[in-house]
Amino acid sequence: QVQLVESGGGLVHPGGSLRLSCAASGSIFSTDAMGWYRQAPGKQRELLARITSGGNPNYSDSVKGRFTISKDNAKNTVYLQMNSLKPEDTAVYYCSLRRIYGFDYWGQGTQVTVSS
Repeated sequence: QVQLVESGGGLVHPGGSLRLSCAASGSIFSTDAMGWYRQAPGKQRELLARITSGGNPNYSDSVKGRFTISKDNAKNTVYLQMNSLKPEDTAVYYCSLRRIYGFDYWGQGTQVTVSS
């Protein structure tokens, strides 16, 4: 079993920055990949960024160049640095852990609101 706890969400002005954290605990394997998703009201959950077990990141076009995913293996924590935030980035942000065979675990989500 895996537990994922996100933190770092909040209210930020357009153009501002936030850093989200996701602490993983339980049965963590070196082959696990970690990712960040978001879901805005009335929209489907969207993959934003994923980082492989080897530390290779990849991003969706909607956040490439603005968001950076990173991880600290010693702390079993993955981060999402979000810069140049826009009102359309407003959503609940979720952390995921993906097993090598494709099963996903999810955190409870953290709200990010971008508004003036």
